Amino acid sequence: MVLPDYKAGSLVNLMASIEAGLGDETPRYAPLPGLDPSRLRRAKRVVLLVVDGLGYDFLVRAGGDGALHRRLEGRITSVFPSTTAAALATILTGAAPQQHALTGWFVNVPELGGVTAVLPCRPRVGGAPRGHSGVDAAKLFDQVPLVDRLRARSYLVVPRRIAGSEFNLAYGGRAERRPYRSPRGFFRAIERVLREPDPRQYVYAYWPELDGLAHEHGIGSALVAAHLAEFDRAFEAFLRVIAGSGSLVIVTGDHGLIDSGPDRLIELDRHPTLAATLRLPLCGDRRAAYCYVHPKQRDTFERYVREHVGERAALVESRALVEQGYFGLGPPHPRLLERVGDYTLIMQGMWAIKDWVPGERRYAHIGLHGGLSPEEMYVPLVVAEA
Repeated sequence: MVLPDYKAGSLVNLMASIEAGLGDETPRYAPLPGLDPSRLRRAKRVVLLVVDGLGYDFLVRAGGDGALHRRLEGRITSVFPSTTAAALATILTGAAPQQHALTGWFVNVPELGGVTAVLPCRPRVGGAPRGHSGVDAAKLFDQVPLVDRLRARSYLVVPRRIAGSEFNLAYGGRAERRPYRSPRGFFRAIERVLREPDPRQYVYAYWPELDGLAHEHGIGSALVAAHLAEFDRAFEAFLRVIAGSGSLVIVTGDHGLIDSGPDRLIELDRHPTLAATLRLPLCGDRRAAYCYVHPKQRDTFERYVREHVGERAALVESRALVEQGYFGLGPPHPRLLERVGDYTLIMQGMWAIKDWVPGERRYAHIGLHGGLSPEEMYVPLVVAEA
């Protein structure tokens, strides 16, 4: 089990290095020792390239002698849970989950009407995005964007299909958006930004395709390895094109993945006694699930988990996770405790847990993340100067 290293070695510390190097304010977390802020101050342009699902172990195993692996400077931890919604919120705000309180794919947000899929900002089943239905999405995305604290002209290079999401609109702040449609368009969009005559730039560029392929085919599949090789070649060509631009290019992932399967999935409809103890659907993710238990059913819940789930999941009171610093350091967001439920099931080995609510389309995922395994928690720190 690997816990986030919020003191000196996590994604939030990477963002603190960027903020300390490009901003005026003192970050709330310490900068990353492996990326001194002075290194960012010397750069005219700073590019943070986030590859969704790019774990450290996967890059070392599948990256060969490619451009990314050759520029690998170390590994850092993701946040807890090691999932896209929590990690991207950290990257875009410079705050850990302890402060931004986006605690998984599904979050219980009573002020927005209930369980919400955070990134699309939609109800768990059906319905328009919360912001399109007259609900103030700022109640969910309530942190100051990192770009609004930097002394640099900032850009967001994100897929066109999500460029206008409530999440990106809120946490993109005053950055200029440069959406792209295709793999070729991704690096071209960054190249065009770097040709702008700005005195100083910060570019956040997000690539989601590796994660999507890994969910469907597995992080250990030949298809995902081939995708990494293709991306690596495009990255190397990109570095050649921008040579001499005074750019510092940082590449990392939001989390890594493990491969699981249907024989390692606990589905709640096969455990009606356990399901009956819950007052809300499971929140969070398949590898770290938040359980909202009827007050009079707590003993039944705990006993059933011990007897029928056993070593497949670690059962922890969610309040203890907050107090022990799993989500971050310092004072928590005022809504954090209500967003992590009464208990958290942290899945062990390759196990996962899932419930299905009426109207929800059933789907299978091979590649999973959200847990505390080394494969999920460690992400690479790749740095290139151009």
